[in-house]
Amino acid sequence: MTVRSKTKPGAPSRSLKRWVSRVKTDSTHPPAGLFTKDAPTIARTLRSRKVSPKGPASGLRMLTYFINRAGKGLSRARRAELERAKRIMVRKSHGTSSGKAPRRTKAK
Repeated sequence: MTVRSKTKPGAPSRSLKRWVSRVKTDSTHPPAGLFTKDAPTIARTLRSRKVSPKGPASGLRMLTYFINRAGKGLSRARRAELERAKRIMVRKSHGTSSGKAPRRTKAK
């Protein structure tokens, strides 16, 4: 596949830098409008088996993918809310309520 660009020879073209725009997937179907809701609702929905049959990690990947796909089109407030949803999902997957990773103890 030859990609023509108006950039300098050897420099990556715009289409190559935006690989996420070429991805077509049909593996999961989050409800329409989910990513416009508040962080706890997004986290709760993406953790559910109905949306993420392979578990919460799959939901986290969907959220990260959405953030990457939206790119510069997200407002600061919206990106902050989506990042907050990610933190909630990570915190719950570690099984802690304080937001910190569980403590590891030294083996004796």
